[in-house]
Amino acid sequence: MRKVIIGFFIFLAVLFAAAAILPLLFKDKIKQALDKQIAQSIDARVVYQTNDVSVSLLRHFPNLSLSVDNLAIIGKDSFQLDTLAQIPSFNMGLNLMSVISGDELKVNSITLDQPVIHLVVLKSGKANWDIYIPDTTATTPADTAASDFKMAINQWEVNSGTLFYDDLSIPFGMAAYHVNHTGSGDFEQNVFDMVSHTKADGVTMTYNGVNYIENAKLDGDVAMAMNLNKSLYTFKDNRIRLNELPFTFNGSILMPDSTIDLDLAFKATETDFRNVLSVVPGMYTENFDDIKTSGKLSFDGYVKGRYSETSMPGFGTELKVIDGMFKYPDLPDAARNINVNMRVDNKDGIVDNTVVDIRQLHMDLGKNPIDAKMLVEGLNPMKVDGNVKANVDLAELTKVYPIEGMILRGLLRVNGTAKGTYSEKSMPVIDADLNLANGFVKSKDFPAPIQHLNVVSNVRNTTGNTDDTRINIENFNMTLDGEPLEGRVLVEGIDKPAFDARVKGILDLTKLTKIFPQEGMTVSGRINADVAAKGKLSDVEAEKYNNVIANGTMAINNLNFVSEELPQGIKITNANAVFNNERINLQNMSGYLGKSDIQANGILSNYLGYALADNQALRGNFNISSNRFDVNEWMVDDEGAPADQSTPGVVEVPANLDVTLNMNAKQVLYTDFKLNDVGGRVLVKNKIAKLEQVSFNMLGATFATSGSYNTQSLQHPLFDMKLNIDNLEFKEAFNNFNTVKALAPIAGLLDGRFSTNFSFAGELGQDMIPVFNTLDGAGIINVIRAAVRNVPIVDKISSLTHFEELKTFVVENKKIDAEVVNGSLVVKPFDLKVGNTEMTVGGTNNVNGQIDYVTALNVPAGKVGRELNTRLASLLGNEQVQASDRVTLKLNVGGTLTNPKVGLAGGSVKTQAKEMVKEVVQNKLDNVKQQARDTLQAELTKRKLEVERKAQEELDKKRAEAEKQLKQKAADKVGGFLKGLSKPAAKPDTTKAGN
Repeated sequence: MRKVIIGFFIFLAVLFAAAAILPLLFKDKIKQALDKQIAQSIDARVVYQTNDVSVSLLRHFPNLSLSVDNLAIIGKDSFQLDTLAQIPSFNMGLNLMSVISGDELKVNSITLDQPVIHLVVLKSGKANWDIYIPDTTATTPADTAASDFKMAINQWEVNSGTLFYDDLSIPFGMAAYHVNHTGSGDFEQNVFDMVSHTKADGVTMTYNGVNYIENAKLDGDVAMAMNLNKSLYTFKDNRIRLNELPFTFNGSILMPDSTIDLDLAFKATETDFRNVLSVVPGMYTENFDDIKTSGKLSFDGYVKGRYSETSMPGFGTELKVIDGMFKYPDLPDAARNINVNMRVDNKDGIVDNTVVDIRQLHMDLGKNPIDAKMLVEGLNPMKVDGNVKANVDLAELTKVYPIEGMILRGLLRVNGTAKGTYSEKSMPVIDADLNLANGFVKSKDFPAPIQHLNVVSNVRNTTGNTDDTRINIENFNMTLDGEPLEGRVLVEGIDKPAFDARVKGILDLTKLTKIFPQEGMTVSGRINADVAAKGKLSDVEAEKYNNVIANGTMAINNLNFVSEELPQGIKITNANAVFNNERINLQNMSGYLGKSDIQANGILSNYLGYALADNQALRGNFNISSNRFDVNEWMVDDEGAPADQSTPGVVEVPANLDVTLNMNAKQVLYTDFKLNDVGGRVLVKNKIAKLEQVSFNMLGATFATSGSYNTQSLQHPLFDMKLNIDNLEFKEAFNNFNTVKALAPIAGLLDGRFSTNFSFAGELGQDMIPVFNTLDGAGIINVIRAAVRNVPIVDKISSLTHFEELKTFVVENKKIDAEVVNGSLVVKPFDLKVGNTEMTVGGTNNVNGQIDYVTALNVPAGKVGRELNTRLASLLGNEQVQASDRVTLKLNVGGTLTNPKVGLAGGSVKTQAKEMVKEVVQNKLDNVKQQARDTLQAELTKRKLEVERKAQEELDKKRAEAEKQLKQKAADKVGGFLKGLSKPAAKPDTTKAGN
């Protein structure tokens, strides 16, 4: 026995030692396989740290456990700012023998802890989860020979996950919180059963901005028969409960290729009205158990057909509620006699063919009956036949349904009918009235109520023509905290409406939004207005303002506006405006755009066209001043969202503006720059901002500029600029301007100052830095003073020629001509004199750091070193060199600024240095320009061929359609002829006289 016990403990020791050692032996191997598989299979950024990868034999013994903490999957291109998945803890159970054998890693289980998964579909249909790289070398879809992983999963688990789904193409959204999910199935087999269980504490489903399911609890068990050979998945036993509504699925899903064939049916498994009431938004609260209900229901539906890129399956659902009732325990009245009979049906999956048939909808809210019927056949065009009638005492409503923190009173009457077709050219015949008498609204968040609220409104259309539609708010009036507001609005016609409106009174937005909170935005402030307008939209669009009557005044005080789309916020401290037909005269406006103070006055014209018509520009002339304006707050990324300092972004010029801004700002912040004493004029039109005589001080120098900035394409913004800079330090220019750093890096090695007058144009990148290979320009650089020392190029020339005076010298008051061609800087020849040495320099350098210069030095013949003298004698002849007092050395300078290559390329005893360099530089300039022309021509040819290809494809398509139609017509004629031959001969009519 003792030996047995000792042996047992030795076995345990060996086992624990193996459990500790084996993971270390195979960790690198597993990580390499994981990295390789990610690179081969995933077209996205998979982010994790090596230190966050761990391997254990104890967690899933006898399987090996691979864990990755802080794992993130981030999309590319359109989704480069989106995180598809953020997983704090990701674990895979690996078959130990597959790890040891090394052929492939066999995955048995997967566990995700607290994952946040965000699925997005853009309006174009592009999905952010489409990141799998197909194996083009595989002979069949099931061929996994090229993979290091074999997904033989038999169980998986998600703990406390969060799921978001946003489909902008529908538009549909879903969110699920605290999701716990487990599943099992033997994926090594081709035919097996998969069993899963899912729970979620909060599920919200939204369509077109409306929450149809809100914060509901989900509990579901699903068993499916899996046939991987046929890609056929069949529902077996399943139980799904949404809040208190249980339902079940039956049917199958077939996925043989990229299409999906659906044949599914669902139905509620319990028939109490309470069940369906639990999924009505706002009803299912903590106190839902206390609500008394009665009544019966039936609820079922189907989805049947093919889902693909070009088709949708058919769908339908039917809901019936019979004698429903609900009553809150703390309220005196109940909602009774709730009867609903409705169906939604779409047989062919074409959305426009959807039928919505509300055969009956009735309920009594206390003593207030509501009745409605509606049949909608098709969506575009939409055939409508329905009516609604309700007489609701709002005080009685609050006795039936709790409206927390709010008191309502008043009599609301709704009576409307609609029958006919709704389309772009027609309207149903409509007769509808909505009246509210003596309304009263009081919120717990604000002590003063809205009182004396009266609305008399109607909608009429007696012919079915859109232009005969009449929308009339005959009277609207109310008082808020004793301050009156009243108005009326009449609109006649839809396509080219005539309008007659007036609004007068005080609107306190602070008080109003406390009573009616606005989700996603904060609004406060006071507007005192007396504004009237009467006319026709056709006259507004034609700018016939003499036919329009518009006048009034408006005063704004402490208006604050912040929203999700405008998080920077706008504040108008004070503003006064006077209206007439043509313009608004804005007086004494002061406030803040974000954190930037602003003062403005000026005139706005065509404001009616801008407000009422499409694609009409708002014109104006404004004087704007600011003490400190921060442009960085208004940077946007390529999707239009505000960007932080670390995010590349483009400042977008607003559309539909034709305004002139006369600017005066003491300081403007742009990226890391501080521009002082900014003045000038900006003209904004067609998404282009033109700068006229804009001047400012920055980096100890004075800047003056004119030009344009074009954001008609946010992906490819353009600019052109005339720039005058006075007295700027070379090193300040190098350290602060990427253009100088890329095209003239020698500025970083010079001590001194310069001025310049330069014109250039090109394209800006998303980081607002010029795309250098698109740059073209020309100008003059005036070197005020430049101390040259420790410059590698000059040091190399000095070492070659043995002219020590070249190592350190000063250049003063020297003008240099230069051009920028296709992103390369061309420096035209200029002269220098250092001691007894006369120099001429010129050449090119590009954004890649390569330099190509030529330098001619005219020097006394006796100062040339023995080595150079010997090389010159071999080039020019010994007698010519000995007979000359001075000689010219031609040096080629290549390489880079930090690692230049200098060599003797020739010499002369006659040729002047300037002519020697001028010819070489001109050849370089001609070559650069020719390359630019060749590049442009190649791009134009490419675009031309693309246009011709698309035109030919369209022509071929139309020709094929025409041939098909011609053949069909011929077949129809032949068929009709043959059909006629097959008819029996007509018998003579003997009833007619003469027969």
